[in-house]
Amino acid sequence: MSTADGATRELPGLDLDRLAPWFTEHIGPIDGALDATLIAGGKSNLTYRLHNGSTNLILRRPPVGKLLATAHDMGREHSMMSALAATAVPVPRMYGMCTDADVLGAPFYVMEAVTGTPYRHAAELAPLGPERTRTISERLVDTLATLHLVDPAAIGLGEFGHPEGFLARQVSRWRKQFDAAHTRDLPEMERLHGLLAERVPPEAAPGIVHGDYRLDNVLIDDQDAVRAVLDWEMATIGDSLTDLALMCVYHRLGAAGGGVTDVAVAPGFLTENEIVTRYSAATGRDLSDFGFYIAFGCFKLAGIVEGIHYRYVNGQTVGAGFADVGEGVAPLLAAGLAALKDS
Repeated sequence: MSTADGATRELPGLDLDRLAPWFTEHIGPIDGALDATLIAGGKSNLTYRLHNGSTNLILRRPPVGKLLATAHDMGREHSMMSALAATAVPVPRMYGMCTDADVLGAPFYVMEAVTGTPYRHAAELAPLGPERTRTISERLVDTLATLHLVDPAAIGLGEFGHPEGFLARQVSRWRKQFDAAHTRDLPEMERLHGLLAERVPPEAAPGIVHGDYRLDNVLIDDQDAVRAVLDWEMATIGDSLTDLALMCVYHRLGAAGGGVTDVAVAPGFLTENEIVTRYSAATGRDLSDFGFYIAFGCFKLAGIVEGIHYRYVNGQTVGAGFADVGEGVAPLLAAGLAALKDS
């Protein structure tokens, strides 16, 4: 891959020479030389910032190597954000989707590069002060409530998912994801799966499910507003309470000093009880079975982490920071069992 000065460098999963003809045809003329930078932190899909003259865009594609079934779905992300463009939910503008694997070896899409900060750590929020941090966390919850109040059928997503039997199917799906990523025996996973399968709550009205909603998957601008919700690879139509529960699981992990984000300990950030109360007031959802949803959130997150561990064991990860990721699975499974016991 050649840069403007003739130098050659490698970007995993992105060949600019092969991308350029598709880009010219579907996005527009290339102004000078097309260049790209891998955005750090991608333990899931690979995200690149494309530079086309004075214009910046974002390209998303799956990770390299063998993928778990239904994971890393570029078409899912592109379709969901395209449909939400007409709603109050902030999403980037979509520019193009490529399903031809001959271009980059996997499907990918190109979208607007939205200006904003994906806060992941409490240390990043601390300089803003407790008042601004509280505002950001309130708007995070409010944006989730806004998403969950969208009627999927009204924006053309009525056939996007299969909401009937959603929770039972999700429990089964994530068990299959564990099986597909098998590198070791996990008896606590077996136990948690069995209990979840026995305690699936009654069906709820279908809504949009983001699938991995947390503060570092949204972009916050300088006025502390949510500019864009990102990372829709697991989005579907189903029981939206799974989003709230998974956000609370991230909150618990952060408060305990673990997980991928610790924003929960930033001064001013809403407590879990405040998050749930604010969401309930905005949506009117019944939270009487919330313990199940927390347990399922732990199960799902453990499955995601186990999938990353599988790719690391098989030499399919890009960059550093993967060697110890598998150690996070057992605590998640234990937390899931505890949530069911306490509910």
